[in-house]
Amino acid sequence: MASQEAKQISREEVGKHNKPDDLWVIIDSRVYNLSKFKALHPGGISVLLDEEVAGQDATDAFFSLHRYEVLEKPQYQRLQIGVIMGEKPRIHGRISGETSKVPYAEPTWLTDGYHSPYFSENHRIFQKAVRKFFDEVVFSDAQDREADGKRPSQIVIDKMTEVNLHAMRMGPGKHLHGRVLMNGLVKPEEFDYFHELIITQEFVRVSLRGYGDGLLGGKVIGLPPVLNFGSEEVKARVIPEVLDGKKFICLAISEAQAGSDVMGLQTTAVKSEDGKEWIINGSKKWITNGTFADYFTVGCKTEDGFTVILVERGEGVNTKQIKTSYSSTAGTAYITFDNARAPISNTLGEEGGGIFVILSNFNHERWVMCCSSARSQRAIVEECLLWTTQRQVFGKPLHAQAVVRSKLAGMISRAESTQNWLENITYQMCNMSYKQQASKLAGQIALLKSFSTSCGQDTARDAVQVFGGRGITQSGMGKFIEHYHRTIPFDALLGGAEDVLADLGVRQALRQIPKNARL
Repeated sequence: MASQEAKQISREEVGKHNKPDDLWVIIDSRVYNLSKFKALHPGGISVLLDEEVAGQDATDAFFSLHRYEVLEKPQYQRLQIGVIMGEKPRIHGRISGETSKVPYAEPTWLTDGYHSPYFSENHRIFQKAVRKFFDEVVFSDAQDREADGKRPSQIVIDKMTEVNLHAMRMGPGKHLHGRVLMNGLVKPEEFDYFHELIITQEFVRVSLRGYGDGLLGGKVIGLPPVLNFGSEEVKARVIPEVLDGKKFICLAISEAQAGSDVMGLQTTAVKSEDGKEWIINGSKKWITNGTFADYFTVGCKTEDGFTVILVERGEGVNTKQIKTSYSSTAGTAYITFDNARAPISNTLGEEGGGIFVILSNFNHERWVMCCSSARSQRAIVEECLLWTTQRQVFGKPLHAQAVVRSKLAGMISRAESTQNWLENITYQMCNMSYKQQASKLAGQIALLKSFSTSCGQDTARDAVQVFGGRGITQSGMGKFIEHYHRTIPFDALLGGAEDVLADLGVRQALRQIPKNARL
């Protein structure tokens, strides 16, 4: 390619090659010979023979139909025969590790000229390293695995292990002690929730929805009960395997008979005659990572009430993948327990105390979802701002239409408000004990989760209207819009349906109204 780019060609010379068997075009100062490619062109030959394309500068025509990544594919790079004399390409696609210059494409704290009271210089250094890692290691695998539906590649999991990203995705805590985080960029005792927010949002930026969950997403919600309530023996055996990416774990709570009603679960666990084992029977549904999990953090009805038990894959445990509109890469499963057994020592927390184990998990789980939701909305804002600038309708950019600008205003406002509320809650988390978070932030996090995914659904709908037919097409210009529109309903249910969480937030607020307060 370097030798081809070195060849200087005048625009006059390109203009002479405008016939079916001799067809050149210019795209961003690069010259392409399409003479042999024209019959393979997905849009047909007639598009290439248009008088404004054949032998002409087709930059605007190209970017009104194709993403920049098309030019980066080897089969199309081979078509380039040179560059226009005295000119240099000006347009670029994704640059590894770089921040976007598109307005509102980045949170304010990453935007030149803006300031933040929350993020330190260490956070900024950390963010740059994390972004570069995800750009170079995760992005291409995310695209490939979403396309073929397979679980994330082990090589990605192993590279994340090398810098302890699996451990950092669990948030601050003792599990980080003794580990070297991101090649030493942050000390384990200084790692805070803003570092974790950065990881989650950078991951969302380069990933696709199902892939993000498939890449040990079940660990983020399935491992905390082990970390916080497991016996020392269980923790010593299970935690290193999971944090090093050698084993997968999932949270198995939801059932077909009971969604948000945790106390309505039907899966049972009874003790064996010798009292040494739990015998588990029942089923679980919609379990992220369930199809390839090695460990299952299972909610069960027991004699004393509701108990959480760690079950290992083995005899009596069967998993079946559920086909969803969301993604097969996440490994969403239907799980059956048919006299499955687990040692009594695998009980997480006290017998009958499972509700406290699960409730302690919800705040962090929902906060992580808010981090993801805020960043994914921002990605859609960037897509729409770029598209409405590139797309020409009625002889003007698409954003010349007032109704389109109105939709963009709504998207931007929702993304910014979600991020700012999120950063405020994150600051509170950094300055509260785990117990204080549970009492003071459960309602706020529930309300933010409900608000953020509701905003996301509005943004998804508006983005499809902006992109038109491209917004419902799984390839090409609108592929990320289609993906977001198809998967956002899952976010609206995960961790509790929007209406349930909104009601939870209000009920918590009502309980805290002073009894002597009056209008």
